[in-house]
Amino acid sequence: MGFNKNSVEKYFSQLLLLGILLVLVCFLSWKSPFFLTWKNWRNILDTISVQLLLALGMNFVIATGGIDLSQGSNVCLTGIIMAICLKANFSVWSAIVIGILVAAFLGIFNGLIIEKIKITPFIVTLGTSSLYRGLAIIITGGMPIYSFPTAFTFWGKGESTQLNPPIIIACIVLILAVFLMHKTKWGQYSMAIGGNEEALRRVGVNVGFYKVSYYLASALMAGLAGLIITARLNAAEPTAGMGMELDAVTAVVMGGSLMRGGKANISGTFIACLLLGVIKNGLVILSISSYYQQFIIGFLLLSAVVLAEVRQRGQIRF
Repeated sequence: MGFNKNSVEKYFSQLLLLGILLVLVCFLSWKSPFFLTWKNWRNILDTISVQLLLALGMNFVIATGGIDLSQGSNVCLTGIIMAICLKANFSVWSAIVIGILVAAFLGIFNGLIIEKIKITPFIVTLGTSSLYRGLAIIITGGMPIYSFPTAFTFWGKGESTQLNPPIIIACIVLILAVFLMHKTKWGQYSMAIGGNEEALRRVGVNVGFYKVSYYLASALMAGLAGLIITARLNAAEPTAGMGMELDAVTAVVMGGSLMRGGKANISGTFIACLLLGVIKNGLVILSISSYYQQFIIGFLLLSAVVLAEVRQRGQIRF
């Protein structure tokens, strides 16, 4: 039974991204025999693992009509807390758990301010982004902390002959996110809040609790990303994670989620992350300056937002 009109409309974002991805893969495999090798694809998957984690967390927040601009700073501060714990001779697992708990606290802090004081998420998370980044600089004096035990750096690199831990972590979280979004009330309520928050309140749902929990989820993903980046670099830097929230928002919107909330697309987000990873990898293969990456990401984000809004208003019909 082939796709009908409604099916094409429903899966438009995924189909469009898959089409672009296929064309790009064919072009790059033609330009370089190295592109289709497992070593290169493992590098691509390893690179997008952090972006995918952040995008999955951002998906639930954007589904509510919110946004989390503090993800990158959370990544930075979480990594620094883990590094400080390791330098204080905490066990690797203790340092990781403490770092993740700090990330969770930052997410809850964001959610409580947004819900209790009723301030726009954009303003709150923009402010806390600066707050968390400033705290990281104060703690470190602007200097990186480096050289950690092998048991810690393993989480960022693993072994070159197998799937790296970041890839495995990202795959597990992806499966969990799909289940939560489509099989639980917790996931469904994120879109319901974005669609009509007041209606959900009137039927007795504790909207405030759920909104805080989505910012908690976003922060936990930032905590995991902080673990991976710090372990991968074998250093915790006060500049780590800068601008990563832009990549996350880009992947979410490209994947078919609406910035205004009410719609989320986990599978589309994954494909968008993969596409962005292939684009960055392709720029390296084609020896194109990395300066173009930010331009391309910005262009894709703007294009995705415009296309989503136009389709939402019914000006394009399929």
